Parts: sequence; C-alpha cells; structure tokens
Amino acid sequence: MVFLVGLAFGLVQLSEAQQPKKVPRIGYVSSGDPSTKPLLEAFRRGLRDLGYIEGKNILVEYRYAEGKPDEIPGLVTELVQLKVNVLVVGYLPAIHAAKRATKTIPIVMVTPVDPVANGIVDSLARPGGNITGLTRLTRDLKKRRLELLKEVVPRISRVGVLWDAGNENADSAFKEYEPAAHSLKISLQSLAVRGPHPDFEGAFQAAPKEPRARSLRLGMR
Repeated sequence: MVFLVGLAFGLVQLSEAQQPKKVPRIGYVSSGDPSTKPLLEAFRRGLRDLGYIEGKNILVEYRYAEGKPDEIPGLVTELVQLKVNVLVVGYLPAIHAAKRATKTIPIVMVTPVDPVANGIVDSLARPGGNITGLTRLTRDLKKRRLELLKEVVPRISRVGVLWDAGNENADSAFKEYEPAAHSLKISLQSLAVRGPHPDFEGAFQAAPKEPRARSLRLGMR
C-alpha cells in the first residue's frame, strides 16, 4: 500500500513537472481606429525588444471597439474573466471600463488626456489603486500653441480645430483648448469629422468665413 501510494504520488509529481510553464497573458483594448495602428506596432515591437515573442513566451488577447464604444465594457469584462495578467488600455472609455471592472489586475494606460482631471488616478505622484502608465500631458501645450499662432498672426481672432468626433480622447483634448482660447480672446471653431472616411472637405466648407478676421486650423486626434 505504501509502495502504491508512493508510486501514485510520484506519478502526480512527474505529471506536474511535464506540464508546460504557464505563459503570461496580456489583455489589449483599443478603439480599432486606423490612427492607432502605429501604436499597436510599437507595442508589439516593444515586446519583441524585451524578449517577449507572441505565442511563445507571451500571449496577447486583442479586443477592438471598431467604432462601437458601447461595447467597450463588455470587451473589458471578457478579458477580466479570462484572468489576464495585465490590461493594456489606450482608449479613454476602455481605461474607465477597466477601472470599474477590476481592482486586482494591473492596468497599464497610455493616454494624451490628464488622468487626474478625468478621474482615472488620484494624482500623478501617487496614482493609487491598480492603475499606472503614461500620459503626454498635452493640456499644458494647448495655450502655448495658441500663443505661437498669436505671435505669428497678431490680429488672429478665430481658430478652427479639426478633430475626430468619434474619439473620446480627442473630445477631451478639444475642450482643453477652451480656457486657453478664452484667455487669449480667441474664438474656437469646432471642425469635427468622423472616421473611417472623414469628410474633411465638408468640415472646411462649414468653417465660418469672417472678412476681417483671419482664421487658422489646428489638426488633432
């Protein structure tokens, strides 16, 4: 009996030893917008540079909104249920959805908006919770960009901002121009377009034409 128990225990240990090592799994959520393709390529290149090969020593579960932001919470929940080891999110609705969906899985965000002002983290120095990542903090550049336009064209009174109305990151970025424009006494004109086939010509035709006011256009995502 002792021999059989020992043999069985040995077989169990041998079986466990023969099991392949668990491969870490990353959950990647994106809007799927064509403009995010370079970011995805950079993400994959970064993994390779660090020695992580997809399908070999790392697995990546990709989920795309495909122009349907209402589906984001479901996509994030699906990844949480798959028990991924980390969530990578670069789309503002996905960041908020990930924050609501899990308090334990690490979340790595990449966003151009202010994560504190948008309620993502408590502060940049001490974000708290399970969220970390990068932000470009372009909000501080908004006023400087308008100031440069003012220096080039001192009499400028109106600036058209071309932006993607289907991208919530761009929506927040456009709003960040408003305080700077107000302080410089510049009127902002929203030139919103939507992908995947934005009507740029229509947006430019809709821009108001002031005989005495010069207008310039800023392009942004």
